[in-house]
Amino acid sequence: MNQQSRMDRRELLAATGILATPYLIPSTALAQPGRLGANDRIVLGHIGLGGMGRKHLRDAQEFQKQGKVRIAALCDCDDGRLAEALKSVEAEAKAGEIAVYRDYRHLLGRADIDAVIISTPDHWHAVQTVHACETGKHVYVEKPASVTIEEGRAMVAAARKYRRAVQVGAQGRSGKGAWHTCRAIRNGIVGKVSKVSCWHYPNPEGGFEADSAPPPQLDWDLWVGPLPWRSYNKAYHPGTFRWFLESGGGNIRDRGAHQFSTILWCMNADRQVSFTVEATGAPPTKGLWDNPLTMEVVYKFKDPDWTLVWAQPGDKVGKTEFGNVFWGEHGRLVLEWEGAYRAAEPEAINFKTPAGGFEPYRTDECEDFTMNHEADWMKAIRDPSYRPAVDIEIGHRTATLCNLGNLAWLLGRRLQFDGVKQQVVGDEQANRLLGRPQRHPYHL
Repeated sequence: MNQQSRMDRRELLAATGILATPYLIPSTALAQPGRLGANDRIVLGHIGLGGMGRKHLRDAQEFQKQGKVRIAALCDCDDGRLAEALKSVEAEAKAGEIAVYRDYRHLLGRADIDAVIISTPDHWHAVQTVHACETGKHVYVEKPASVTIEEGRAMVAAARKYRRAVQVGAQGRSGKGAWHTCRAIRNGIVGKVSKVSCWHYPNPEGGFEADSAPPPQLDWDLWVGPLPWRSYNKAYHPGTFRWFLESGGGNIRDRGAHQFSTILWCMNADRQVSFTVEATGAPPTKGLWDNPLTMEVVYKFKDPDWTLVWAQPGDKVGKTEFGNVFWGEHGRLVLEWEGAYRAAEPEAINFKTPAGGFEPYRTDECEDFTMNHEADWMKAIRDPSYRPAVDIEIGHRTATLCNLGNLAWLLGRRLQFDGVKQQVVGDEQANRLLGRPQRHPYHL
């Protein structure tokens, strides 16, 4: 293990001016296989404390006030983020109650932790989720579920083998906009839908930085993790990893993971796992970022037949910067964004479910849709018979659409995907690219 990956809690506290006494966990509080810890509170560890990581941490603080969870540990390979996050939560905790880690493996070794929230960059999602399941932790993992289809399959297998509740953070399915739209589409507001089209602004072009030394507070080896080794570059880190096919996959893997998840729900297509995909787009002409600038990806499903189109920029039918259009035999219905941050169209909101019609499930404990999504996951932790709204298998199938869209663009040809075998039909080269080697020791 890399010695630089270890960070003693006292070292961090000393660096930030926070002092604490050792905290001993009573044996009665330790979670046993198949049950929660003392007082039925879910003991949480947070891995990754950037933008969404901090949002999930704030949500957990609210759940903690309600007596539903206890925040026990924080982890980030950036000491500055880690110290800032610790300072934001430690005032509400007993002295020394919250442990800090630079390396997530130390956190997963804690027997008292029931569940983890993973908000690391995309290329870490699969490895950390699988390792968390193997150590008996339930998992909330940010979208996209994975960056390769091989990774996604491993995540599903681990969740099932170890009987863990794994929720992917595509919060649209817990948002009111998506709920209203799903209810209306499933009950025939526009009749049979033959096509769903997405519009989205293009990927950026750029990444002109020279390699340099990483910031002193950042463990760069841990950040790179399962990716092939690369020198530090500001074009990679922090949020700009999004614009590399290898680590981020562009807007189709970022926002597409949200939009596709909601669309599949509205179309009742979670089990339509086979399709064809072809893609066109303009490649970048300069800089390090390698995602296509513009892009159109066309997916075709059978039985029932319908087409899904991802377009950057596409035809902007709505008012906001991205969204979807459901094209039916009796008209169209627009859904701005993915139905989480924006309300549904008035006709969907005012739609009345007919007698005997479909009524989508909705977690509605909070006004905040992200907290609803987390509450849905907590329900699955407490009730093993319940699968969360975006169970890992749904998240994997959604990420498969995103990943195959990029692969079809890279190869420049139409791919026929067999979702049962999870292989591209008759294309050996494409099948070799459904997975990739991972750097030791950060691998599945």
